[in-house]
Amino acid sequence: MQKDIYLIRGMESELYDDFRNRIFAMVNPLKSKYDSVKLVLTEKKPPLYAVIPFKKSKIAAISVYSGKTIEKIHSLLDSKGFIGSYAVTEALPVKYEKTWEDGKITPGVCLLTLFRKKKKLEYEKFLDRWHNGHTPLSLKVHPLWHYNRNVVESRYPDNSEKFDGIVEEHCKTSSELFNPFKFFGNPLIIIPRMLQVYFDVNSFIDYPSIEPYLVAEYYI
Repeated sequence: MQKDIYLIRGMESELYDDFRNRIFAMVNPLKSKYDSVKLVLTEKKPPLYAVIPFKKSKIAAISVYSGKTIEKIHSLLDSKGFIGSYAVTEALPVKYEKTWEDGKITPGVCLLTLFRKKKKLEYEKFLDRWHNGHTPLSLKVHPLWHYNRNVVESRYPDNSEKFDGIVEEHCKTSSELFNPFKFFGNPLIIIPRMLQVYFDVNSFIDYPSIEPYLVAEYYI
């Protein structure tokens, strides 16, 4: 199954509702053309104080799945705020059971993270650290209900913003993501775990350029 992800940034002057309506107007016509279409997007401001340094800007990640070659979707390529389309290899180290209807918001809360590999790190070492080091650590430390891991294989067009990884992490409740004692653990272990995760991430990701967003998910 081929998967492409399209990234679209919201305009600074665009209200959250206007951004949501614009994205859904572009995405809804796609549902009859592909095997599956999934959308995550910012719908509201992130918490003012949070252990995760959420970006305050708006973004949408539109995932298109097909059993055959996916032609480029020009309605998305030509949209305001488009920053790139990415052919990816998807993995689901932990997966929820979908029991809700298409078009309904996925329960819980979702964290979308866009990142680049550490500049001086060899690509194969980057993948090994990400897949065999960080992924097991994340599943051990955080209360993740669903983990959607995407390795970027190619970009279109060539001048698209460069990302090497696109990850969606889901928790069942908002407090599991926003409350550091639930996201990292009880007071006796929280500081060592926070330091462990920070140093682990910083060992393979270009940390200054990482982009974490609070998003909502929809299967179209």
